Amino acid sequence: MALRWVDVAASGEVPHDGHRVFEVDGRFIAVYDVGGERYAIEDVCTHDGNALSDGPVEGHEVICPRHGARFCLRTGAALTPPAYEPVPTFPVESRDGRLVIGIE
Repeated sequence: MALRWVDVAASGEVPHDGHRVFEVDGRFIAVYDVGGERYAIEDVCTHDGNALSDGPVEGHEVICPRHGARFCLRTGAALTPPAYEPVPTFPVESRDGRLVIGIE
């Protein structure tokens, strides 16, 4: 299936080494900036459904604020229990000063 690119915001709306959450087609997608690289993951812990964006980021990992599960921002992989299922990830790009996310 081809990707559909969705314009979500101006590129500058995700701060350097910060994040912002966008709603796209009824899904909440967190876009993280880590050292100038952008990563987009679904904003949900696969262990309990909590928002991951409420948790801290260490390097390329986001930590669920409820039970401490860690997820890779690059791949969505669950890195530590109690989560075992990955979080969906999405391609994210800056085009003509706009932030776009690829949705299947």
